Amino acid sequence: MDNTGYTPEEPIAAVATALAPAALGIIRVSGKNSIQLLSKIFSRPKALNAAAGNTIVYGWIVELQNAGFAKSVGGGQDCSQDQNAAARDCVPDQKAARVDEVLVSVFRAPKSFTGEEMAEISCHGGTAVVTQIFNLLLQNGFRQAERGEFTFRAFINGKADLTKAEAVREIIESRTNASSQKAAGRLAGNLHAQIAAIQKSLIDTLAQIEVEIEYPEDEETIADAYDQTKLLEAIAQLETLASTWKSEKLYQEGARLVLCGKTNAGKSSLFNSLLKEERAIVSDIEGTTRDWIESWISIDGIPARLFDTAGLRSTSDEIEARGVESAKELSDEADLLLYLADVTLPKEQIDLAFLAERKEPVIFVWNKIDKISVGQNAANQEDSQGQNAAAKTEKASQGQNAALAEAQKFYEAASQKIPALSGQVFVSAKNGGGVKDLVSMAKGLLLKGQETERSQAGLGSERQKRLVEQALESLRHAAALQKGYSLDAAVQDIEDALDFLGELTGRVTADDILDSVFSNFCVGK
Repeated sequence: MDNTGYTPEEPIAAVATALAPAALGIIRVSGKNSIQLLSKIFSRPKALNAAAGNTIVYGWIVELQNAGFAKSVGGGQDCSQDQNAAARDCVPDQKAARVDEVLVSVFRAPKSFTGEEMAEISCHGGTAVVTQIFNLLLQNGFRQAERGEFTFRAFINGKADLTKAEAVREIIESRTNASSQKAAGRLAGNLHAQIAAIQKSLIDTLAQIEVEIEYPEDEETIADAYDQTKLLEAIAQLETLASTWKSEKLYQEGARLVLCGKTNAGKSSLFNSLLKEERAIVSDIEGTTRDWIESWISIDGIPARLFDTAGLRSTSDEIEARGVESAKELSDEADLLLYLADVTLPKEQIDLAFLAERKEPVIFVWNKIDKISVGQNAANQEDSQGQNAAAKTEKASQGQNAALAEAQKFYEAASQKIPALSGQVFVSAKNGGGVKDLVSMAKGLLLKGQETERSQAGLGSERQKRLVEQALESLRHAAALQKGYSLDAAVQDIEDALDFLGELTGRVTADDILDSVFSNFCVGK
């Protein structure tokens, strides 16, 4: 949002819910005299204006009409002195048409989200009625809020720093419970508290240096002139914060997972199994999947776009051939590739040339283990020689072990030649066997051991990462200064680091940075 010439406390309004048919809709207002302005279109103006903060007032949103309007509420009578006015819909000295029956949540400054006087109108969620109420507000003293303006006001009024403000957007955009919980930690202030602790350590170090400058024991040199313990602790804490960005970004933005392999390897079946719904068409006919389809899934909390692709094979069918090319292109852009192979087929059907070209990590997925399962073979009808079930079970077990051993041997040989192969797993896309193991392996490869605890503070944006790295660079320079440098050089480095951290929380922030942060919000937040 453009902060040039911005007028604080100006009454603003916005639709806070999606403008689509729903059970409920919410319209927010904030700013100076916003409740008084709202009362102009409320059936119980005195009750609304007298309402305490954190209370709810029942009534109607009404549209004032001329005296001749036949469809009116309260009969045009003056109900300002009516003892039963709270139980009826009436507007003093005027006639009004009902718009919708609503509940108005009242918030008084400074105990509100924005720190200003606020109200939220809970109405029925029809698009027509929500739009009508919003337009009535604009006609009665409110202007339409800009993107992120409610959260911006919370920031300028000291109700939230920039880390909390950005966490609001993260929660709105979260695709999994895990990603929203990580953002909720930042909203609760864990990152702000971590930065504040680091700032305090740096300020204490500065104070110590200032004493040394004023009352030096020797010449003003950096070597052994002050205790660097807190400075080094701050560097270690910032290094830990900087390392959290990779996993935090993964939870925010998600990963790209591509299913590929020969035709009839079971890609579409595994796609449906991971998605937990019948989305892709499954058939024994080769070439059923002729183009890619995608859907969002959760890899144990990590949001991921999963792509089901056409089988890798040579074909004269022009449409299918295009699908095969698309599969290869998607594979090149994947964060993680899931290569499926039918464990029951000869290993010559595996496309080693395709795998050798991969740069992204590949999980080798042996599918259709249900076809060699002991239980299925034991359940077969006795053969003509009268072999009993126990003997057949033993024989089937031997066959299964041999098939798995052959697959294992093939993978070990292939992995020595193909660096991208990062693990193998045996699954049955048909009945879901082994899918949990696949998800666990995929999560481990995506995170690469950089998972953060839910209670641990983590960085929530590229902006935060950049400022932490800049602060780190300044502090490392201060810690590395050797004998012969003035203590003033260390002071400058530490002060630079404090400025970077101040910009991270919003204590020191240029208008263009604020515009960048809040312009990404939706209207109503």
